[in-house]
Amino acid sequence: MTLIAHRKGTDSDAPPEIPIRHIPERKNRVAFVILLVVCAILFLPVLWLLLTALKSPQQMGSDPITWIPIPPQVQNFISATTALPFWAYAANSLFLSTVCGLLTTISSAVVGYGFARLNGKGKKVLFGILIAMMMTPPIITLIPTYLLFAKVGLVGTYWPWVLWGMAGAPYLIFLYRQFFAQLPRELEEAAILDGCGRLRIFVQIFLPLSKPVIITAFVLSFNGVWGDFIAPQLLLNQDNTTLAVAITTGYVNSAGFPVNNLLAAGAVLYVVPVLIMFFFVQRSYVRGFATSGMK
Repeated sequence: MTLIAHRKGTDSDAPPEIPIRHIPERKNRVAFVILLVVCAILFLPVLWLLLTALKSPQQMGSDPITWIPIPPQVQNFISATTALPFWAYAANSLFLSTVCGLLTTISSAVVGYGFARLNGKGKKVLFGILIAMMMTPPIITLIPTYLLFAKVGLVGTYWPWVLWGMAGAPYLIFLYRQFFAQLPRELEEAAILDGCGRLRIFVQIFLPLSKPVIITAFVLSFNGVWGDFIAPQLLLNQDNTTLAVAITTGYVNSAGFPVNNLLAAGAVLYVVPVLIMFFFVQRSYVRGFATSGMK
């Protein structure tokens, strides 16, 4: 009797079970079919790009349209790298994207830490300006920025991207700020009792905890520079321009018309580095967004 009473008391003390609402299997199937349709629609332009990259010049202008290239012209990818200094332009893009990505990641982390953990006059005003800059399309400030760089003689160099990287990115600053604001105050208080300064706390405590956000910030900033066309077109010369500009202007025939199959092959090769990078960091990339939720 004592054992039975003890068991009854234990059961009564247990928290009530929350009923789990199971989604009907039919709704799951409908959602899965809708997801497949949406993915297929989004993949169609990529599929058409791949098929175009494998076509011969005769298949490009055939009537009716050649949907599937038979035989596939794999040598188009080799021709795309030899029709222009492909690897030299790719090295320019890689250097520019890496340098700007690293600088943007570091500077945005510093500013985001300041917004999240430091107090001072005008902090709310500055944060409001940051939010306003997030909502401002970058194309609006491109022409004034070009005029400023032209005045100081930085057009034709990589220094604009260095300055952009040192200034940080509004969205990445906001991302860091949201992540750092969620960390408990006890971490700072314990470090201050041990004699740590603000810089040491930031470098040895906050940065190691923010690895997913760091990877996310670097991927976004790297991809932003790698895929940018307008800024290199305005600020760089033909010799030191990026691969994005070279691809759009380099694949032409003797009459000046674009060679679309080589253009498509170059575009496929242009996307490969970004896909490889995302393949290796996708888990940390997704975790960076998940761990920096709104507060």
